[in-house]
This record gives sequence, C-alpha cells and structure tokens, in this order.
Amino acid sequence: MLHRDRARWALASLLCIAILSAPAVWNRFPLLQWDTGGYIARWYEHSLVISRSTVYGLFLDAGSGLAFWPVVVVQGALTVWVLALSLRAVGLANRPWLLTAIVATLSVVTTLPWLTSILLTDIFCVVGVLGLWLLLLHADVLNRAERACLILLVGFSAATHSATLAVLGGLLIVGIVLAGFVPKRLPPRRLVSGVAALALGAVMVFAGNYYVARELAWTPGGFALSFGRMLQSGIVNKYLDEHCPDPYLRLCKYKDELPRDADEFFWGSPLFDKLGRFAGLGKEMERITLASLKAYPLLQLESAARDTWTQLIDVRTGEGVENVVWHTYGIIKDHLPELVPAMQAARQQQRPDGLAHVFPLLNSVHYPVALAAMALLPVIVLLAVFELLPFVIGEFAGLCIVALFGNALVCGALSNPHDRYGARMVWIAGFAVALALARLLARLRRPRVKPVPGTEPLFY
Repeated sequence: MLHRDRARWALASLLCIAILSAPAVWNRFPLLQWDTGGYIARWYEHSLVISRSTVYGLFLDAGSGLAFWPVVVVQGALTVWVLALSLRAVGLANRPWLLTAIVATLSVVTTLPWLTSILLTDIFCVVGVLGLWLLLLHADVLNRAERACLILLVGFSAATHSATLAVLGGLLIVGIVLAGFVPKRLPPRRLVSGVAALALGAVMVFAGNYYVARELAWTPGGFALSFGRMLQSGIVNKYLDEHCPDPYLRLCKYKDELPRDADEFFWGSPLFDKLGRFAGLGKEMERITLASLKAYPLLQLESAARDTWTQLIDVRTGEGVENVVWHTYGIIKDHLPELVPAMQAARQQQRPDGLAHVFPLLNSVHYPVALAAMALLPVIVLLAVFELLPFVIGEFAGLCIVALFGNALVCGALSNPHDRYGARMVWIAGFAVALALARLLARLRRPRVKPVPGTEPLFY
C-alpha cells in the first residue's frame, strides 16, 4: 500500500510538473522577458543593478548549461510541492489526483504555467506566501524536514525580489498582530520560523551581492521605483515646477522634457542615459522622492490609493513576453553564445510579435476568471463564518485577500502598476476557489448515517 501511494504521488507530481512546463515546451525554449537578461548578467558583469536579484541570477546561471530547462523544472516542482502541502493543511491530504486536477485547471484558466515557464522571479511570490502561511499557521501538519525546507524556500523567495520580501514582511507583521490577539490559533513560538525565513532571505541578498559584485550592500532600487511612480502621476513635475531653478537639481534644466511614463524614462529615454542613469541620478531621485512625500502628503495618498486599486485589477497574462527583448538577447549572445541557436528557434523569437498573438485569447479567459476569483474571496470567508465551509478554507481566503492587497500596495503605490505584477499574485485567488469547491464536493459526497429508530443520532 505504501509503495502504491508513493507511485501515485510520483506520477501525479510528474504530470503536474509537465503541465506547468507546457508553455516553455510549446515555445521550444523557456520564456524570456525584458528583465531576464538583467538577472543572467549579474554574474558576468559583477555589478548590482536596480531590482535585479543576484540570488535569482545565480539560480538562472546554475541552469544555463542545459539551456535553462532545469530552472523551469525546479520552478514547477517547488510550486507543486507547496500546493501539495497546502492541500494537506486544508484537510485534503493524500489526494494526488485532486492535486493534478487543480494544477491542470489552474493551468487552463489562470496565468500559473506562464509563471513557472518564464525566466523571472514572479512564481516565487505566491510560493513564498504559501510557504510562510504553512510555517505560521499549519506547522503541525509538517514534519521537521518539511519545516526546514520551507524556511529555506521562503528565504530564497524573499531574496529573489525586494517586492516579494516586502509582501512577505507585511504578512509576517499581520501574523505578529494575530499572535497577540489569538495566541491559541497562532502560538508566538511559530513566529520564529517566519522571522528566521525572512532573516535568511536578507542574508542571502547580502551574501549574493557580495559574492557577485564584492559589495556588502542591498540590491538597489527603492527610491528610484518610487520616483518613477511620482513621475508617472505628475508629482515630480509639480515639485520641479515649484522648486526650480535649483543648482542642486540637474533635472530642473530638463523638466519640460521628462516623459510621463516611468518605463519610458528608465528604459527608453536618451535623457536618462545622458544624466548617468540610476548611478548618476540616484541621489537626486532620492531627494525629490523624500521632499515630495513631505510636501504633498494628501496628493501622495490619493495617488497611492489610485495606483493600488489599478494594480489590484491589472492582472493580465503575458506582459513583456515579446520579440523585442533586445537586452536579454544581447546578454545571452554575449555570455552564453552556445544557447543562441536554441533561443532563436523558439516560437517567441520566430514571430515578429513574439507571443503577443497568444495572450489576447488567453486573457479572454484568464482576466475574467481572475477578477471573479478575487470577488469570490469575501464570499468564501462568509461561508466559513457561517460554517458552510471549514474554518481553514475561510482562513486561506483571508490570507489571499491580505496578500493580494499587500502586493497591490507594494507594486502599485511604491512602484508603478503593471499587469505582470498583478498576474504573479492573482492565481492564488483561483487556488482558493478550487480548494473551496473541493471541500464543498467532499462534504456533499460524505455518506449520511441514518439513525436507528429509538436512538440518538451520532452526528449533527
């Protein structure tokens, strides 16, 4: 019996990994995006670049010898493992075919397999959230080895991107508050695992940056990203109009030439290049960002609220998966020339529009499903409150609500809204709906015991 169970789990896991790798297999090469090259280049350029984790870059480089296919497989395998542990936590343990059905369904109606098949950090956002939830609230269903591995995985997830670390940090703060109010539900001792995981993530960031660039420093990017949001919302222009001329602000001279699109300014503006990019303008962007926060608090709150809401509903699949990712192509050609033939043979590189023709069709399904799944989360919480669903399902839906708003706040209000940032998180709502449906079906299929006449019922 034990061997049969292991065989079923092994087969189900392989099927799930294959399903999650399907977009890359169909493409004939792992999917690439504008940011991919920045991660790969860190080891070869030995420098730190805004929002490009050296930890994830080293992970990519470790799989480059086999054309990055190990990266796709590992991303899929880690996702499957965390999903399987989540099923165990909500009372659906030892259900390998249910796991396969959920993965297959999510792969059709959500962006999930497009995250595991691309060379980006995005899949680790939800993987980290699920891992932290398991450590804090469901450590009792884990053995010692699983807890240790989850700490490593959450730490690695946090180290792949500062935004992911911020989301996980916010969830940990919520956990600390929860432990103070309901210590029986979340014993304070369990917080140690969460704190250890995020501390490990911070250590990984410093260690990775030192190993790659010989700098004991955090990955740059904080103030520049906030500056970009303020530029896009018009706050930077308002500040410059009110404070120029200023001999200490080089942007005064060019304030009428600044684009209102942050991506255009950072990645396609000759002016930004002329002023020295992030290294040359870093201090000035920091000064303007901090001064603008102080000068226009109400305007900042209005802008942050608007961008948070925009980010919450910007969840379409495929942003940036194009055939114009010249920086990524250049990095691979310069540093991994042996991979160029395989890269150029991929569908993404064969068509002038990359895979842009695919995503409108996908989003005709993915986008309404994502919005509907998010709208159902409060309903799931209410069903659990009225005991029509188990408490743990309501708890998971609550986790999803907090994580989605946290991600929208971090990526929308502190940076700029992008569909990619929303898509990386929104599939967790679809997973919550799938868990709720599975528990409802299990409840309906539960055999009802007819009471013997003259006796009290055993179950109510």
